[in-house]
Amino acid sequence: MSLIRFVSRRHFLATAGAAVGTACFSRAEPRMTNIAAIITEYRRNSHADVIAGRWLEGFDLDGKSAKPKSKLVSMYTDQLPPNDMSRSLARKHGFTIYKSIREALCCGGDKLAVDGVLLIGEHGNYPVNEKGQKLYPRRRLFEGIVDVFRASKRSVPVFNDKHLSYSWENTKWMYDRAIEMKIPLMAGSSLPTTWRLPPLELPGGVEVEEAVVTSYGGLESYGFHALEALQCVLERRKGNETGVQAVTCLEGDQVWNSAKKLWSPALLDAALAKGMAVRKGTPRDNCKKPAAFVIEYRDGCRATLLHLSGHVREMIVAARIKGEKQPFAVNFWLQDGRPYGHFTMLCQGIDAMFMTGKPTWPVERTLLTTGILDAALTSRFKGHVRLQTPHLAISYQPGPAWKQPPPPRVGPALPK
Repeated sequence: MSLIRFVSRRHFLATAGAAVGTACFSRAEPRMTNIAAIITEYRRNSHADVIAGRWLEGFDLDGKSAKPKSKLVSMYTDQLPPNDMSRSLARKHGFTIYKSIREALCCGGDKLAVDGVLLIGEHGNYPVNEKGQKLYPRRRLFEGIVDVFRASKRSVPVFNDKHLSYSWENTKWMYDRAIEMKIPLMAGSSLPTTWRLPPLELPGGVEVEEAVVTSYGGLESYGFHALEALQCVLERRKGNETGVQAVTCLEGDQVWNSAKKLWSPALLDAALAKGMAVRKGTPRDNCKKPAAFVIEYRDGCRATLLHLSGHVREMIVAARIKGEKQPFAVNFWLQDGRPYGHFTMLCQGIDAMFMTGKPTWPVERTLLTTGILDAALTSRFKGHVRLQTPHLAISYQPGPAWKQPPPPRVGPALPK
């Protein structure tokens, strides 16, 4: 089978120029960058709340802090839970909720009338398939957006929250449409932009021999976040990213029996040494349902996601660098409590794309993590087999160098 070749980030950005949208307001109003939010549901502490809410209530969700430079003017909600917030917020902030994606993107008219789109397909009452994947309708929502772009004969930037889709087929379709229609597309987790303890970035161009990342919570939902943390570190290694050749999911005693053979206990120890929410005792004693995603990169690097609910509640990356005695290890700190400040930096990156028309970081990172996640859950479903992944021969240049954000203004403080 021939390997699928993906467009490099440099080529993608070169062809994904900014398209200036028509304002939803009258010509008498000063021109602004206006955006639409296409979401599954909007309730307190949902992703719609902590992402789109920052366009409405400011970066600290307090109604007092600075807001993004772009403005949310329209919304479509796929579901309406009993505790919905969108309707009251529309009355408070003066944006319009429409009955369809087309109406939201056209602001009630017949042509595209916004400059950017937030696609937040997370949370809501959707089925789960036999592989344990929640069937969020991100492709369906994206198709609705693409239909408007095609009819209007122009495209504007789109941010897709979290992984592109639960399946590789849907994921590749979304990516291909973005390339075909020159849609500036960005996606992913809040982990790559959050605080790090200690505040370290992997030096560019070093040779990474092995890495581990800890995870907890839902295997799919939080496993994706851990993969994004891992990937934003590893993409800076020597040669940058060239993709993944095989993925294996292990569970239960398989995880511990594969120690030393497939993953390094010493690297796990180095990661846990950076933890602040690590339970006393051993991972084997504390984890009732451990899992591991063993990831074989095409350049020979190996990484393992260790899902250790019951022992650790943090996502920590540790990597062994060739020629270095001490491993690189960093804790991706999340503000565990409202206003969930780690979403602020994510939203700042999204806002920058809306204002410039160019993605702030490469969508190929999330293309790869989405593919790894689907492969791992497929391996699990098929009896923990090793899956070769020629479709994940994805090469791209790393995102911009990470910088430690300022300490959070409100909510739980950054540990010293």
